[in-house]
Amino acid sequence: MTGPTVSLFVTCMVDQLYPEIGVAAANVLERLGLEVDVPTDQTCCGQPAYNSGFRKEARAIAGRFLEVFEGDDDRPIVVPSGSCGAMVRNLYPELFHDDPRMLERARAAGRRVYEFSEFIVDRLGRSDLGGTLAGSAVYHECCHLLRELHVDRQPKTLLRDVRKLEMRPLEKAEVCCGFGGTFAIKFPEISTAIMVEKLRNVAASGADMLIAGDAGCLMHLDGGMRKRGMKVRALHYAQVLDLATRSSAGGRAS
Repeated sequence: MTGPTVSLFVTCMVDQLYPEIGVAAANVLERLGLEVDVPTDQTCCGQPAYNSGFRKEARAIAGRFLEVFEGDDDRPIVVPSGSCGAMVRNLYPELFHDDPRMLERARAAGRRVYEFSEFIVDRLGRSDLGGTLAGSAVYHECCHLLRELHVDRQPKTLLRDVRKLEMRPLEKAEVCCGFGGTFAIKFPEISTAIMVEKLRNVAASGADMLIAGDAGCLMHLDGGMRKRGMKVRALHYAQVLDLATRSSAGGRAS
């Protein structure tokens, strides 16, 4: 018998570039006894358009998000991205501030949105998922996750309780990776300089894995590490938890 149902907003970047993150998130949620609904007509939260100043277009995309995920007022919407979670929860009300009907719909959706680790720790009350994964890792604190959603304790708690996973300190873990979505395209030199400092600190840690909570950060840093020949695997913590809980014997990131 399945448990309560949650809706999974996989985000456009996960859908198009890192579907394995979405699969990992669904796997972990199902192992926690939940039924996972993934609406097939979901698209984007609208953040790229919003950040680039295209408010009209962002409103249209946000309206589509609300249409897709409305229905069951009690069903949580889980998203493996602090960036997209912050867009829905924090910026949709600003986007629809002059439209009372849409504003209320946006606020209602925002109350149901949970970032992946936030949902597991704060809503389900779980921290130790009983997983095992041998290796060493550092955790990069993604900007929107940390500063917009104020989610910091939750992913660290989940990672701390993975057996045989050595979490090493990362110098300036809270500093931006340099991606910033369209920022990396508009200001590539600045973006790269910020990334280089982050990668120096990752290399100094000697860790096997770099763990983060947003696909954009992972894409940016993984590309930089590959270009520099660094033998560090970039993983979303949903992937780490999926690997760790895949079998009772645990696993190894490979």
